[in-house]
Amino acid sequence: MSDAANPYAAAHIQVLEGREAIRKRPGMYVGSTSERGLHNQVFEVSDWAVNEVLAGRAGHVDVALESDGCVRVAIDGPGIPVEAAGHTGEPSLEELLTRMHAGRRSGGRRFVGVGLFGMGPFVANALSSRLTGEVQREGVRWVQRFDCGAAAGPPSPEGLTTGTGTVIAFRPDADIFGTAECSFDALAEHFRTLAFLNRGLDISLTDQRAPSGPRSERFLFPGGAKDFVAFVTAQTGTSDETGVFDFEHEDPRIAGSVEVALRWSHTFTGGIQSFANSMPTPGGGSHVVGFRDGLAAAINTFTRERQLLTKIDTDLRPDRLCNGLTAVVSVKLDHPEFEGATRGILGNVEVRECVALAVQDHLITWLAEDPRLASAVVSRIATSTWPAQA
Repeated sequence: MSDAANPYAAAHIQVLEGREAIRKRPGMYVGSTSERGLHNQVFEVSDWAVNEVLAGRAGHVDVALESDGCVRVAIDGPGIPVEAAGHTGEPSLEELLTRMHAGRRSGGRRFVGVGLFGMGPFVANALSSRLTGEVQREGVRWVQRFDCGAAAGPPSPEGLTTGTGTVIAFRPDADIFGTAECSFDALAEHFRTLAFLNRGLDISLTDQRAPSGPRSERFLFPGGAKDFVAFVTAQTGTSDETGVFDFEHEDPRIAGSVEVALRWSHTFTGGIQSFANSMPTPGGGSHVVGFRDGLAAAINTFTRERQLLTKIDTDLRPDRLCNGLTAVVSVKLDHPEFEGATRGILGNVEVRECVALAVQDHLITWLAEDPRLASAVVSRIATSTWPAQA
């Protein structure tokens, strides 16, 4: 087919930027236009708010599902800068809501990944029919309104205040998400997980939509991953066979830290849940491989020393050791390397050995502290009392 019959020139190229690109292809930025995408829109804002808390710029995060369909995310603290008030040198309210990846730097292990692709509140604004940003700072209440991601005007002072903090309230665009509604349980699971993985993080979620009255839950877990494992096993109603083993380990070789918690029981329960910088890694990665290596090394060393295996028995394989196991494996790295845009697999090669050695050392110490209980647990593994993990 000739070029003359099908002319193609620069005039035929359509360039979409900023909010126009997001509204044209919303699935590329929040995953879908169904309930899942709606939740990711919320996470673009709430995860930014969580990072403000983790950075010490706020004390807690409050998320509310309002009866009129709006989502309200609020943090305390001094309030983010407002350019109209003369605050310069840091990203302002308008920049946060109209520029991709805006906001004060939140990199490294101390912060969580923002949203599905890490683009921040700008994405939530672009996919909202209306959004209001409110800042209470230095005695003044500032408000700025947006329509479909575009500022309706500059921030304006709307009275005096004795409070401080920042509120972002938005209505997801029905032309994009249709009749999809946020699920309280799905949002609660996300916030609960973040609170488990970050000791001291305080998040509350309130649902004002039900005619029967508000539903509210607060997430704050000082025990970290240990509380996480206890929660998972409690949900399944399994008996407490071993208590929860847990440890935290800082390792300069990976410029990061390792936190592990686990429990064995009579029945298969939660399996292994893994995270990197507080983001789920459903595909696993080097931290999960290292965990399995360390688990196998520790258990096999213990069983040989206690003569629970004969000299001719082969070592217990990691997949067999995971029968009846609930575990949380969390690494926090200054420089994480993920495979794929959705960050579902951790790729840092050096993490495998460091996690394996940490698990091996700490688990052997724990087993030695209570040989009677440890022998009972390992004997069950060795004799395959538990059903094989699916």
